[in-house]
Amino acid sequence: MADHDIPEEYLDGFARILTEASATGRRLTRDELDSRRALGERAAEAGHGLRALVAAHLAATRENLPGGGSASADQILATVEQAVDAFAEGYERAQRVAVRQESTARREFIDDLLYGRSDLGLLAQRAERFGLRLSYEHAVAVARGEVAHDEGDAVPREVERALISRFGDRSILLTTKDGRLVCIAPGDQDEILTYFAKQAHAATDGGRVAIGRPQPGPGGVVQSYEEALNALDLAERLELDDPVLRAADLLVYPVLTRDRQAMADLVRSTLGPLRDARGGAQPLIDTLTAYFDSGCVAAEAARRMALSVRALTYRLERIHRLTGADPADPVHRYMLQTAVIGARLLGWPDDDS
Repeated sequence: MADHDIPEEYLDGFARILTEASATGRRLTRDELDSRRALGERAAEAGHGLRALVAAHLAATRENLPGGGSASADQILATVEQAVDAFAEGYERAQRVAVRQESTARREFIDDLLYGRSDLGLLAQRAERFGLRLSYEHAVAVARGEVAHDEGDAVPREVERALISRFGDRSILLTTKDGRLVCIAPGDQDEILTYFAKQAHAATDGGRVAIGRPQPGPGGVVQSYEEALNALDLAERLELDDPVLRAADLLVYPVLTRDRQAMADLVRSTLGPLRDARGGAQPLIDTLTAYFDSGCVAAEAARRMALSVRALTYRLERIHRLTGADPADPVHRYMLQTAVIGARLLGWPDDDS
């Protein structure tokens, strides 16, 4: 055997090729090239390294090269080069097929994991292949930028390199879904998702990141993923400025909209009269939003809206006259603020369905 780590079967026929090349200087036939490629494919599928395989061919060349033939050294080396090149071509072809199959299996697993479409027991078994133990808690972070990203893009690779450099292999799975970056990590290692959020925010040029709560079991990844998606959706509808959102901090909003019809009734009955204002309801709703977001400090709200304090106060008084609710009154304030949140969640007044 030319190399003790490489079985002789992958050198089958090579010694004969060398003998004939030495005698005549001929090149390989089409059938011989095909046989070299087939052996290369088999060696790749068996998991042998290409460097060791090439070394085995070179060793076999030294051991089996006969002397006294009519061929020159250049002719013999050209034949060896042709044989090794065909072998490497088959090896690389098998590797490309394996990579495609692995990529397909990974994508199918991720789709099943994030959508919960597979049997949970089988899903847990498949997860171990990708470094996840679904019997534990997991949390999911989702990053969304202005540009959609696929798994092989530069941005996901950059974020993945940063994570691996910082944490090594800690059962982290970084992928993409629907153009967004997705990071799945053990639920008790919040520092991983916090770091992911920082890296993803920078890599996506200021994209927003949402982090779901840790959830147990094989179905926990789906729950945490959906929480993160809902947090991103809420942030967009409520025009929240925070670059990183945690689902745990936004639980009040799903509660408010759990009874959608009741919330819609509250919005219409409380804010409906604002439609009669000059310019419609939206400018006054924006005024209430700025007022509540600034802690009910008129001067700060006016600054945020680029208004004078007098102009903002006039708007608040107009809201009081139209709705009968005084934004400065603690009792009325809660009702108005809840209605404003509901309006933003429901898209009112643009969507009055």
